[in-house]
Parts: sequence; C-alpha cells; structure tokens
Amino acid sequence: MLKLQEQLAKSQIKELDLLRELIKSFNQVCVAYSGGVDSSLIAAIAKEQLGSEAIAITGVSPALAEYLLDEARIQAKWIGISHQECNTNELQDTNYTNNPTNRCFACKTELHKNLKRMAKTFSNAQVIDGVNADDISDYRPGIKAANLAGVRSPLAELKINKKSIREISKALGFPWWDKPAQPCLASRFPYGETISSSRLKQVAKAEKWLIDEGFPTVRVRIQGCVGRIEVPPDRIKDLLLSTNRQRTIDFFLSIGFSIISIDMEGLESGKLNRDIQNQ
Repeated sequence: MLKLQEQLAKSQIKELDLLRELIKSFNQVCVAYSGGVDSSLIAAIAKEQLGSEAIAITGVSPALAEYLLDEARIQAKWIGISHQECNTNELQDTNYTNNPTNRCFACKTELHKNLKRMAKTFSNAQVIDGVNADDISDYRPGIKAANLAGVRSPLAELKINKKSIREISKALGFPWWDKPAQPCLASRFPYGETISSSRLKQVAKAEKWLIDEGFPTVRVRIQGCVGRIEVPPDRIKDLLLSTNRQRTIDFFLSIGFSIISIDMEGLESGKLNRDIQNQ
C-alpha cells in the first residue's frame, strides 16, 4: 500500500480512498498512460490495488516528444507497473493531418483502437485513462472517442480535479507531482494548419531546447514558417533578458523556422480554441 508522506485534507483522503476502491473493482486494467501527472496517478493506484493485473500502455507517435516518452518509461519503472508501448498511425488519417476542430477525436479513436486490441490479450482488461474532472468542462473531442471505445475515467467519474491530483501525488511522494502539463504536440498547430511528422518533430526540438534553457513550462506554436514562443506571463521578462537572443534565433533557424516571435500574452492553455469560440 502506498503510504502518505505528507498530510492531506480530509476531502482528498476520501477522494484517494474512493479512487482505490473504484480501480480495485475492475479486477484487470489497461491504463492509457502518457506519463503525465493524471495518468501516472492512475497507473500507481492500479499497480497498488491490482498488482500484476494492471498494465500501462503508451501510444507512441511523432506527436509525443521523445523526452516525454523517456520520462514516461522512467516513471513507470519507479511505479513498478508493467509498461508497454504501441505505435499509433494517426498521421495516416486525413481527419487528423488536415487538423479540423475535432482532430482529437481522430487521434483518440486511433489510440483506443490499439489499446483495446492489446487489452483483449490481457484478460480482456478494462481500459482506463487519466481524464479528470476539469477536462470534462474543456473542449476535448477526444473524450467522446474514449467513451465510444468503452474507456472508463476514474478521476472524472469521482469528480477529482487537477489540484487534488497534484496534492495527492505530492502526498504519496511521487517526484513528478508538479510536472508541467504537456498536451499532444498537435495542439501547437492552429486548426486548419496541416500536421506532419517533420513539423511535429520541429516543435518538439524547439520546446526541448527552451526547456533545457530553463523554461520547463513552454509552448512553441507553429503556423507556416513562424515559431511563436509562449512561456508563463511571469517568465516573459526572463525570456527577454536572460536568454541569449542570437543563440535562440540561430537555433530556431537551424531547425527550419524562418520567423521567431514571443507571445506577449504568455502561455494560456487552450488558446487556439479561441478560433472555435469566435466562429
């Protein structure tokens, strides 16, 4: 049993107890595991409650940055859960590459097709994911695809939000409890902007470079030849004053960008969904 290393509020202790009970009730599970804080909590509780009857599976494609895949592998090893990987082929689907407003539906349909196939070979296990209560109120077409595939979302079902997930993870001693959210790299493209493997890798390289420069929470939005850097508002000054301007320009040019800009509003999750809201 995972032991609390820090105190939790009574409400969060109850959430953790209910999460344990719900996951244990599935008997065998296949966790849709990205290595993010949410799916890592699900994977850890699944391992705790079900032991070898729980596996974690990560969908691998150019939309998942290589360094994030490495982190997912390390975290799964730390948790002790059996971890498998499957290649997904969303880039062969024009409903994904053309980047319509419901792109995530095509992506998750492909992911869960593969996870369902793998779950069948594992005692026909129940597929569960890390969708949380906050996600339900956001624009997430992928949730519909998961629901159609029969996926269960324990955190959302129990109305556990991101704040609680981080605090529970911290109390349980997970080193990644404050890991920045990292949506799929395809979310860096405005709707209608074509997505390709090479462009996804371009974004991944740019963001990894900025992370190594000391900006762990960052997005590089891509539109045509433009790379637009977003960091939290309180880090914009650091980006302008502390980063070597010419070295930044040289690196971005070297990986294929022709124009480099900084978003003065700062990082705002779901910013590109404004295009939908304004239609």
